Amino acid sequence: MSCFVRAESVWKRKSGRLAKGPLNICEETTVLHGGFLLAAKLYHPKVLAELAKSDWPLVGQPITNALKEICSRHSSSSPQPDAWKKKAVIIIWAKILLPCPLSSVGSMSVDQRWKEDVFFSVGCMIPRINHTVLFELLKALNAPWLYVQLLLALPAAVRQQELELFIEYIANETSLVDVSFFLDVWWEILKHKEEGEQDGMILMFSSLAHQHLSASPDEPCQPAKRFKGDPFPLQSSPMATGLLTVLIDGLKQIYGSIVLPKLKCYALANLVELLSVFTVLESESSSLPINAYLDKIASMVAIWSDDSENQYNRRSLEEKVKEAQRSVSLLATIKLSSEELFVGLTFLRNLLQGWGEELHCMLNNHKEICYESYRLLDSLTAFGQKLIAFAKSGDLCEDEKQMVSALGQIILDFLKRINPKLKGRTSDSSVLALVAMAIIEKKMDRHTEMCSVFASEKAWAFSKEWVACLVKNKALFQKPELVLKLLETTVTFSLSTDNRESRIRQSPVIKTILECYAELPLLDKNKVISGVLASWGGQGLSLYLKAFMEGFPGELNLAFNQITQSVSDQGFTKAVAAVARLALLHPEATVKKVCSLAVVNLGTHHFLAQILCSFPALRFQETEEDPNKSGSLLERCLKESVWGRLSSAKEKEQFVEFLAFLMQPSSGHPLLSPAEVTKAFVLPHLRSDFAHIELSLQILSKVLEVPCSPEEQWLKSCYPFPLLLSLCKLLDGYTKYWHQFRDQHCPSLETKDLIATTLSQLCEVVGQKDAPSPEVWGQSLAWLHRKVEMLDWTVGLRLKKLFGDHFKKEVPATLFEICKLSEDDWTSCPLPAYGAGSGLLAWMECCCISTALREQMLSLLAVDVDNPEEVNLFSKGFLVALIQVLPWCSHREWKGLTQVIDSLLHRQVLHVPYTLEYVQYMPLLNFRPFAHYLQFSVLLLRGFQFLCSSSCSSWLPAEAWQHVVRLYCSSLTDLLGSVHRDSFSHSHSDDGKDSSQEVSFIYIQVFCHVLHVAAMLPEDCSGEPLLVLALEILSQYETLSTSDKSLSSALRRANEKHFLESITENVSNKELRATLLQKLSKL
Repeated sequence: MSCFVRAESVWKRKSGRLAKGPLNICEETTVLHGGFLLAAKLYHPKVLAELAKSDWPLVGQPITNALKEICSRHSSSSPQPDAWKKKAVIIIWAKILLPCPLSSVGSMSVDQRWKEDVFFSVGCMIPRINHTVLFELLKALNAPWLYVQLLLALPAAVRQQELELFIEYIANETSLVDVSFFLDVWWEILKHKEEGEQDGMILMFSSLAHQHLSASPDEPCQPAKRFKGDPFPLQSSPMATGLLTVLIDGLKQIYGSIVLPKLKCYALANLVELLSVFTVLESESSSLPINAYLDKIASMVAIWSDDSENQYNRRSLEEKVKEAQRSVSLLATIKLSSEELFVGLTFLRNLLQGWGEELHCMLNNHKEICYESYRLLDSLTAFGQKLIAFAKSGDLCEDEKQMVSALGQIILDFLKRINPKLKGRTSDSSVLALVAMAIIEKKMDRHTEMCSVFASEKAWAFSKEWVACLVKNKALFQKPELVLKLLETTVTFSLSTDNRESRIRQSPVIKTILECYAELPLLDKNKVISGVLASWGGQGLSLYLKAFMEGFPGELNLAFNQITQSVSDQGFTKAVAAVARLALLHPEATVKKVCSLAVVNLGTHHFLAQILCSFPALRFQETEEDPNKSGSLLERCLKESVWGRLSSAKEKEQFVEFLAFLMQPSSGHPLLSPAEVTKAFVLPHLRSDFAHIELSLQILSKVLEVPCSPEEQWLKSCYPFPLLLSLCKLLDGYTKYWHQFRDQHCPSLETKDLIATTLSQLCEVVGQKDAPSPEVWGQSLAWLHRKVEMLDWTVGLRLKKLFGDHFKKEVPATLFEICKLSEDDWTSCPLPAYGAGSGLLAWMECCCISTALREQMLSLLAVDVDNPEEVNLFSKGFLVALIQVLPWCSHREWKGLTQVIDSLLHRQVLHVPYTLEYVQYMPLLNFRPFAHYLQFSVLLLRGFQFLCSSSCSSWLPAEAWQHVVRLYCSSLTDLLGSVHRDSFSHSHSDDGKDSSQEVSFIYIQVFCHVLHVAAMLPEDCSGEPLLVLALEILSQYETLSTSDKSLSSALRRANEKHFLESITENVSNKELRATLLQKLSKL
């Protein structure tokens, strides 16, 4: 027993994993040893090394009984019931390949084998045997899979040699069992593929064989050409160049012994599979589509389940599916040569012709349907199609094409004679479902693709098994395409059965789908949302999953309450996840909620826009026939939830910024294009009678600020030249602003600046874009020029940047009288309203258009300052023109004119004499640094004296007076600020002279001018802005006088206060007088 113990220790040491479990190697090997001793005794005086095939029935019983005893003893406890079958066969085959060395060889060889060969000690217990024992034992065990596994573990040369020995053995005295076992071996070879983790026993066997049987001359032990003791000689065959050709040659040798139609089907199917897969006929991407793959496997499973004689009939579903997968997934690791292919094709043709009639009778009998017949018809059908394609390829000579075509026709004719109903087995839905679920649950081959079939197959959906499989394996369905398919299946089921029971069954499914969706990265979530929108539109799943949507409004409100209360970078990720879930269930409601909150919630619009921009799927374009749904989903939601409901300036401001962010987000994807925004919120509303035209203009201004690449031609789709004309018409409307009908709505003068700025932006953008051709560009400009000619002449000047050199600047002829205008760039146009003496009016209107044109007008102005008469005439004309322009000026235009006045005063072109009407005594002060401020105030006073005269009393309506007063007040407010800055700079200059008395004098004078203007205004004109201005002047005066610490400051303040009170008491407006006197009393 010492050798057995030593064998056990070596075995366990070299194969620790295999030695685990209730294995008593000494006991099992003793039983096996006993079986061989009985067999040797029965065969005496002959030795087992010379055992012939015909003698196996005499001696085989003890060996097979011993093996059965060993296997049955451990089948219930071993995790691998076939483990001892495998060990016994390996021991026997190793004994044959590497017989124990004779004692004469020397102790060194024995010692080396003892150390290196884990099977040596056990093998020495067995008498010398030959291949007959091995083959017969494999047949008795019905283990073709085991033979193939071990065969393919041998070195290449030995592998082929061993297979040839097997073929030769089968061809000698061939029996029905021999044929069946040979075909099983063939089929196992075709199905074989390397496992991810190979069996440890087989690895040891392979290692031993490669170590001692390698063809390398460096190895210590090499295989002999013939194994001593084999009773049948090895005959070389011209076709024995590889395993596949050996198999074909073996079939040629035994096909005469194949008598059963079932085995003929088996043999033909094997040959066809070999020629189809392991030759040039097989394309690189040969895997079946997943539905065909599933149908094939299910068909095999169904056939095995119905055929009680099939070896897989009593196997579990999992085992059946795994075996079917092996049968379907043949891997062509090698290819037959072209010559070998045609030899095989010729043989196939001969077999079809020889067996055809007999097989037709069997294949047309529904009672004879079996797995072998199914395989034959399935493989022939696919092979015939490959042959047709192969015959059409250009790689064949004419004879070869004829041969291939002829075989293809034979196959077609053969198949035509088979009843179509009996050609294959189409599995019912229940079998398909069971097979698919088994593949998914056990994660077998192609289980990922099977998930797609599982998710989309409506016939299986929502059975208990289907739901359980989905819930259990939800991790496999965390892919966007699978989530979408599950949603489609759920919607279909919901529409087909809408009752309480179906809703209960839907609940765990929808919950699981949402969990799968929640685990997806943001990019994949967008893919799912895109799919939902494409399938079910803006309302998404809300119309179809009613059972799940009952609590949606509450969930929506709760989610956004939490989002708006946690506006931060940390809360952004959670907010995106929450919106992703809501957008899946009801995209439209979610987007509308975001849009509404972005406008209503102060300061959240950027945060909410950033969340929306995380979902590029929301760019979904609606294509319904309804004209209200012709744009994008987001655009429609903005119109329905926000547009027309903006009630405050802040809401409008947030809406504009919200749109700007959606067009140009700091991160994420733009959800709105400039073209979409322009078409939705600008083009339909550029009318003077539109109540929110200012909002549309602000939006257009933001759109034009969005940077675009030169290749992006979005503006072309927005009718740029009609858009320009619309803005021009709006500006033209301001020429009649104060003479509109009272009930006619028109944009305010505050909007005029916005229109002018937007027009300038649009001209610049249109000018930058490449025109289709110079001809088209010229035609477009000519069209716009013709339209603008019918508008006020100042409008055309605003388009100069766009017109370029195509057209000259057209101005009234009288402008040429006071400006040095070049006729190359300027031209006069007939304007009846601009008669003699209107040149300054036209000049001043040009100054209002733009900064560049204002500076140009100042530089071109022709006034001879050395001619007193001309200066006086210009100054008077300037005042008249100023009064004519003032009521129609916007704030920015008026500010530009004040700069013109300032420039002319500094240049002493404009003469404004300062009178002493509000001077109580002549102050001995230096007013030179502040002279132009006093002149400016007096100029405006003189203007109001002219404007309030009887000749102009009915010229302006009350609203115009209010506008003029606001402009006047804004100018004097700016003047006071400038005086304060200048006084500060003077006091900090090098001479350090205090100018507080001069500034105080200016404040008093401006205060008197303001009260003078207030006294002249019509009674229906509100003097509130003047009151505010007067109070501001007094406040600044008080601050200045308080800081004066000179010796005479107290007396001077008392005199000035008395003077201011006397002036104020003459104010006719009681409210204004009372308020100012109250302020003065506190000085």
